[in-house]
Amino acid sequence: MKRNPLGDSQLLVTPIGLGLAALGRPGYINLGHGEDLNFSYDVAAMELQAHSVLDAAWEAGVCYFDAARSYGNAERFLQSWLVKRAVPAQAVTLGSKWGYTYTADWQVKLPAGQKHEVKEHTLPVLQRQVGESRELLGSHLDLYQIHSATLESGVLTNQAVLGELARLRNAGLHIGFTVSGSQQAAIIRKALEIKFDGTFLFATVQATWNLLEQSAASALQEAHDAGLGVIVKEGLANGRLTARNDSTGFRTQMALLQARAKNLNTTVDGLALAAAVNQPFVDVVLSGAACTAHLNSNLKALDVAWDDSLAGMLAELAEPVERYWQIRSELEWN
Repeated sequence: MKRNPLGDSQLLVTPIGLGLAALGRPGYINLGHGEDLNFSYDVAAMELQAHSVLDAAWEAGVCYFDAARSYGNAERFLQSWLVKRAVPAQAVTLGSKWGYTYTADWQVKLPAGQKHEVKEHTLPVLQRQVGESRELLGSHLDLYQIHSATLESGVLTNQAVLGELARLRNAGLHIGFTVSGSQQAAIIRKALEIKFDGTFLFATVQATWNLLEQSAASALQEAHDAGLGVIVKEGLANGRLTARNDSTGFRTQMALLQARAKNLNTTVDGLALAAAVNQPFVDVVLSGAACTAHLNSNLKALDVAWDDSLAGMLAELAEPVERYWQIRSELEWN
């Protein structure tokens, strides 16, 4: 798989990377997540599952892997795989994130009021979590991202946090941020205003872009033009853009996807990810696969003959931004 620079950084990425949100913890909001794990939530079994998907990605040529402190044991599973495979630091690009703490205690269903992860964008959390990430990933850790930066959390105006991120950057760690929600574009543009020593603080942005949610496209193009690397997450809309989506309200859209995929001899998910891979501002699109079969299906995106005609056919799938995020907020942890 071809490797390209991640923005203006010296980091190299492949067009498709592997995100570990669904591999590091027993509960997640992807459709059919429990089925992907065979409803086997033993830590050792899940580590073997993670290793099998990492093996398949590595053998396919994937070199970018993305984790977070709040993804349960994702960093630990990634670290044990790196050791087992004896993968040198220069052979891969690893990103992780800080700002959420995993609080589900390895459970899928939680009591009312309890959360799977708790957000806190403060200096003590940054200092604690970057130490935890480095303890696990060591010299393999290349990119450290603010996890779901928002205007409300104040992280983009917290001078203590920004100063510490600048210090980490100056010491050699690339700094990025991720965004979610209906205000993605505004948050990206706010982050592009932040500079230290005359240069952008952030080397990368990670955002949701898919056939249903395209509201951040212009802001992502601006980030790309400014030299930031662009990472796309949730390219399959947490499973809504896969054959698993049997929602009665999505039948017309699914029929369109299935017809186009059949014509192109690909899968629905491969077609959906191809849309993201072929955006002009994108450097790497994350597969969130939790089993090898789905990873292999996702990788078919690289074989899709994308053109303007196909893009036009699929443009009608875009949803109003508020509706998209409302539906996402109602997906069940499973």
